[in-house]
Amino acid sequence: MNLFEEIRSVVLSALDQLEAEGLLPAGLDRSNIAVEPPRDAAHGDMASNAAMVLAKPAGKAPRVIAEALAAKLTDDPRIASAEVAGPGFLNLRLEAAVWQNLVGTILASGTDYGRSTLGQGRKVNVEFVSANPTGPMHVGHVRGAVVGDALSKLLAFAGWDVTREYYINDGGAQVDVLARSAYERYREANGLSPEIREGLYPGDYLIPVGEELKKRFGDSLIDKPESEWLAQFREIATEMMMAEIREDLRLLGVEMDVYSSEKALYGTGEIEAAIQELRDAGLIYEGVLEPPKGKLPEDWEPREQTLFRSSAHGDDVDRPVMKSDGSWTYFAPDIAYHYNKVKRGFDELIDIFGADHGGYVKRMKAAVSALSGGRVPLDIKLIQLVKLFKNGEPFKMSKRAGTFVTLRDVVEEAGADVTRFIMLTRKNDISLDFDFAKVLEQSKDNPVFYVQYANARVNSVLRKARDAGIAVDDATLLTADREKLSHQAELALIGKLAEWPRLVEVAARSNEVHRVAFYLYELASDFHGFWNRGNDDVSLRFVQDDVATSQAKIALAQAVGVVIRSGLGILGVQPVEEMR
Repeated sequence: MNLFEEIRSVVLSALDQLEAEGLLPAGLDRSNIAVEPPRDAAHGDMASNAAMVLAKPAGKAPRVIAEALAAKLTDDPRIASAEVAGPGFLNLRLEAAVWQNLVGTILASGTDYGRSTLGQGRKVNVEFVSANPTGPMHVGHVRGAVVGDALSKLLAFAGWDVTREYYINDGGAQVDVLARSAYERYREANGLSPEIREGLYPGDYLIPVGEELKKRFGDSLIDKPESEWLAQFREIATEMMMAEIREDLRLLGVEMDVYSSEKALYGTGEIEAAIQELRDAGLIYEGVLEPPKGKLPEDWEPREQTLFRSSAHGDDVDRPVMKSDGSWTYFAPDIAYHYNKVKRGFDELIDIFGADHGGYVKRMKAAVSALSGGRVPLDIKLIQLVKLFKNGEPFKMSKRAGTFVTLRDVVEEAGADVTRFIMLTRKNDISLDFDFAKVLEQSKDNPVFYVQYANARVNSVLRKARDAGIAVDDATLLTADREKLSHQAELALIGKLAEWPRLVEVAARSNEVHRVAFYLYELASDFHGFWNRGNDDVSLRFVQDDVATSQAKIALAQAVGVVIRSGLGILGVQPVEEMR
């Protein structure tokens, strides 16, 4: 139940009446009419921009429409008052019974409260992580993995049919480098000194790969030419790296539905088919690009290439898909891969990339637009860097990976739940500082602790009530006398719970899962504030001398717990029942 949508329907019905009475012309576009929380809670429970949206097309002053609308709205038994503010905004106050009944709705729905049909079953593919299979996942991959997985959970909760996908970049030169690096560890496993020359991967994580290669080949490939071992070593090393990546993702609570291989696109005709599709649309041509920015003509050699006319679909410049030597550019298999997704019938595509892919956004959107005839939208989320600290100082961890901190290091140090929550406390395109001391401290400044503490407090209320002999089973709380929830502080807390279904839809529409973490922190803050008021105002305490009053108040506490657990479920974080 989305109370804001319910009241929006009331507003739209009132507009129907104004149209029928001739006060508004028929056929006005109402799609941008909103009912939302007011910026200042003192202004009311909800606010609507209806009069502001309709004024110009209706040819009337906003206040004239707002005043007529306000008069209609107060006829509805759910609306206590409707006041016109400023140039024509409408501030609404709801009857207490609306808020009180919402507690029962939340308890009856459980953690499905806020679940939406917004997505209408549309198929969305969320591609994330897609790390090169050349080593263990590093801290930068952690954030992308968490954002992708939590966004997938959010979209599923909001009514989309979600597929989580990992694109294995195993078709480029980097996997040849992996094979050569593994060869040095193979030599080491056979008692020789590895030659980790510049350009190879130096991490100790390849030692087990070298040992596995020795187990399979003994010393038979020592000093053999690369042509005899490169392909086999590449395949084995890639398989072992992907097995480790899968295990790292499981440590973080991430399970993929599909693993797709770049290598599998070569030799299958898929790249050629995708480029032919663009050629048939008149979007492939032979040409010469302008010099890149910052390059002077004398230090740039113009050459004819096969180009995709991506500028016809929103890109800044056209992009090469084939080099002058006839080989594909790195962009060509990516076009084919996305064409494969389009052909699989997805209605929407989401890619989650590292910040270094900023220049990739427009060209890939152009390709998907061209290949789907504009039918399939592609949203690309760029993940900014994570900086590690401990007690405010830059933090270095194990050197097993050679030059970077691994996902496993972070999870083993902070825990999967803490890691996941903290990675969602900033919008994806803002860099994030991860201080191991701060994310584990028990204070209001630590959002994951503050939210978990709120859930633990709900459970402590239930335990205290049971110890006092008060029935607090689900059936009892569901039928509690909610009219006893009449204090303004109680109604305000319920008002925050009412925002949850709306927040889910807003976050899902924008693919911004960090909004869920922000909301949970705000809800926890409101709950803790309410709890602290009970220290001074005995009437606000959850356990009272009167059993019926206690049960009503505990039903409110349980409703808070339900929403917190629902939100944590989307974030992929296990709720804590008791703080230790």
